[in-house]
Amino acid sequence: MLDFWRWSASDLVSNATRGILAEYIVAQALGLATGVRAEWDAYDLVTSAGLKVEVKSSAYLQSWFHKKLSVIGFGIRPKFAWDSDTNELETERRRQAGVYVFCVLAHKNKATVDPLDLDQWVFYVVPSAVLDEQCPT
Repeated sequence: MLDFWRWSASDLVSNATRGILAEYIVAQALGLATGVRAEWDAYDLVTSAGLKVEVKSSAYLQSWFHKKLSVIGFGIRPKFAWDSDTNELETERRRQAGVYVFCVLAHKNKATVDPLDLDQWVFYVVPSAVLDEQCPT
């Protein structure tokens, strides 16, 4: 398993892997990093109180060569929820979580970037109601 991880997921700066790492960091902070990650749920985490959490990640640096820092951005548009038990989509687009956690790997030096160093991250927590009011579509 360790060899598989090294081969497939050890580049923690890559977009996909960084996003999963951000989910893990938030799950750890909330005491929810147990079991196995559900990849296709309508939201990323759910607390014991039932609060659904969506985790989004962005970074100034990427794994590939780039001449300038990336622009920080997050996809937040309302979506149809997919139900894995029925393999069907909901009929109404909406934000599926009650809160969004925006995770920015804010470090800007490629030679020293370390996604495992929490000091290189900045986190913003925004209730979905605020997004619905400020950015409805």
